[in-house]
Amino acid sequence: PVEEHGIDRSLVDQRALDVVHTLKQGGFEAYIVGGAVRDLLLGLRPKDFDVATSATPEQVKGLFRRAFIIGRRFRIVHVVYGRGREHEMIEVSTFRAYLDSADADQVKGNERTSKGQLAGMTHAVDASGRVLRDNVWGPIEQDAARRDFSINAMYYDPESQIVVDFHQGIRDAKKKTLRMIGDAATRYREDPVRIIRAVRFAAKLAHLGFSFDAKTLLPLASSRNW
Repeated sequence: PVEEHGIDRSLVDQRALDVVHTLKQGGFEAYIVGGAVRDLLLGLRPKDFDVATSATPEQVKGLFRRAFIIGRRFRIVHVVYGRGREHEMIEVSTFRAYLDSADADQVKGNERTSKGQLAGMTHAVDASGRVLRDNVWGPIEQDAARRDFSINAMYYDPESQIVVDFHQGIRDAKKKTLRMIGDAATRYREDPVRIIRAVRFAAKLAHLGFSFDAKTLLPLASSRNW
């Protein structure tokens, strides 16, 4: 509840409030998610707002006048407000299931050479294990488990002013700790882009006193592993 997290609702962009409200009025779960929640928790005004919902991309698109489904590997919706240089966009993603890549469909080629095969697939990898399609929807708790750092895995409902926190993100934010959800070495290998994200978060939040916890830092610092 707000008594614990202390988020100032006035820092939330009105367009993000509108997207959450419209989705909830449509009968779906909807939350502001990710870095915006982290910044709100720290008393900062976020530059961008993302929303996560139980609605599928097609259902999201049907609720808004100007909404566009983008992406193949990860299908998301851009809800657009305004026009020209003044336009603002709220990115809306559907809760995704936490799946083992070993259970995914496998294609022989890559995304370019296997378009025909991939057309009907929702969860697919290439021969090296790289994820080419990841569009299996799931419950919010599985969506949270897929995220990388605990401080980026919180969900904020600006209407009830409740933060849903499966991985102790509020605790870590208060302790100024950057902690990877799950086994850090495994998570970095699943998606090497997480290494870049880790460095970026550390640089962005260093002036606020944030630092890595030991288990999150160890794989990054080990030349044997990387």
